[in-house]
Amino acid sequence: MKKMKKVLMIGATVALLALPVAATNLIPVSNNSVQGECKTEDKDAWYAEFLKIYKTDQAKAFDLAKKYLACPPAGEVTEGQQKIIDFLKKWSNAYEEGMRKIKLPQLLYNEKKYPGAYALGREILAKEPDNLNVLVHLGANGYVIAPLKNAQLTTESLDYARKALQLIEGGKSLDDWTPLAGKEAALAYLNFTIGTLTLEKEPASSLKNLLKSAQYETPLKKSPYTYAYIAAAYETGPYARQSEEYKGKFGGQNESPESKLALANINQVVERMIDGYARAVALAGTDPQFADQKKVWLEVLTNWYKYLHNNSDAGMNEYIAGVVAKPLPPEPTPLTSLPTPAPAPSPIGNTGGATPTNGNGAGSTTAPAGTTQPASKTSTPATSNSSKPAGTKPGTNPDRPRNRR
Repeated sequence: MKKMKKVLMIGATVALLALPVAATNLIPVSNNSVQGECKTEDKDAWYAEFLKIYKTDQAKAFDLAKKYLACPPAGEVTEGQQKIIDFLKKWSNAYEEGMRKIKLPQLLYNEKKYPGAYALGREILAKEPDNLNVLVHLGANGYVIAPLKNAQLTTESLDYARKALQLIEGGKSLDDWTPLAGKEAALAYLNFTIGTLTLEKEPASSLKNLLKSAQYETPLKKSPYTYAYIAAAYETGPYARQSEEYKGKFGGQNESPESKLALANINQVVERMIDGYARAVALAGTDPQFADQKKVWLEVLTNWYKYLHNNSDAGMNEYIAGVVAKPLPPEPTPLTSLPTPAPAPSPIGNTGGATPTNGNGAGSTTAPAGTTQPASKTSTPATSNSSKPAGTKPGTNPDRPRNRR
């Protein structure tokens, strides 16, 4: 990890305190007990040594300051002694504050002690609620919090990600984004955190964040999980909503131009689902770490692909092989007129309800009503430099569409 420099202002007496401390080799704050007998000559010696090294060896200087301040005053404190005490207190507080900010990335990225990192971040943000550096790191790592099943941390990380994104979009920036690769990496992971943590309850808005996270040149763009989440967001969001609307408006009725148009809009969403699952399968490749998930994604992909292709998987392997080379499609624009050729009329089911058809004229036995929900199985937590998200696994146990031949 690159060295991180922090500059602390503590007034006119001490102008700048640069802390060039590598997060991988952080010097711990000492809490040694007071040595000596707090004699005046001892305190004078500590203070003299402090003045020599407080800009070059801050850890040792901090120990000297704490020893000095721990000594009880001997009689009445003079004006000169009080100035020394005030100065050492101010310097020590600034040093501790700076160390907390440097300790935060170490806890997150090196030690992966997430509860401790968020507790430390909470302390910093209580004093500096708009500290973008802290908000970015806590927000960008939010997606690894889900497996901890800690509702407070999950809520906090989502709030931090949203606030950090708002501040960045409002024009705020950082001089140093490390250990993230830069602003684009921060935007990608902040959107990814929001997208994954809101997928279950807000799939439609989650989809927008997930699509944004895949636009930047980060490991997320090449992760199969990103596209599995996108497909699941389409399936549990726009697809589920439009399917319910279809059943409510056209269930029990003969097929009509209006029902055909509704189905055409549904099929646009299904195409996006197929694209997402195909990308997940393609990017999983032969990597054994994705083997179990790939089986699930391939099964779901096959069902939806057959739904749109006359119950046939012909051409699916070729589609998977070429999908990553294509741009990720945006959310579909709602159709206001039937495409050409229009979906063919479907037979009427025994229940008297209109059976939705796919774009090739094949009808399913029930109206589209996908209920693919993320499973509870979690993946291994990863750092922000990894492409593997933690949390729920999308694409399992679908209400599979069935075509009638």
